[in-house]
Amino acid sequence: MSKVTKIVEELATPIVDELGLEIVDVEYVKEGKNWFLRLFIDKDEGVDIEECGIVSERLSEKLDEIDPIPHNYYLEVSSPGAERPLKKPADITKSIGKNVHVKTYEPIDGEKVFEGILKEFDGETIVIEIKIKTRKKLVTIPYDKIALARLAVSFS
Repeated sequence: MSKVTKIVEELATPIVDELGLEIVDVEYVKEGKNWFLRLFIDKDEGVDIEECGIVSERLSEKLDEIDPIPHNYYLEVSSPGAERPLKKPADITKSIGKNVHVKTYEPIDGEKVFEGILKEFDGETIVIEIKIKTRKKLVTIPYDKIALARLAVSFS
């Protein structure tokens, strides 16, 4: 986590907590000539544009006070969307029973990408039920081998 994203998360946490929201992710990235500071927020029922606006306004005030970013940037506050990232163990626990997409740092059973129903998470390993043609198979993946995990939209 970069210094900027850490500061932003620290500033945003009391704001989102007060509104009953959670921080899903913070990004600070350069795209073309422009810098973007993105805060992704959510709650069980989903967030609306009004909540994003409130968080954006309050966070912008805090950022102006301490001015941690020396150049111009765009602040964006939004929902993480249907394919939200699963960054923390708590995110994974909440996603049991849902369709997930997982990439690993190294191959497991000869594969590095898995998509299926998240069946279990014990803090050390996850178990995903994947489909191979017409049969189902359980794949166990060590948590520390996960490079990326997110919810996945299923069209089946």
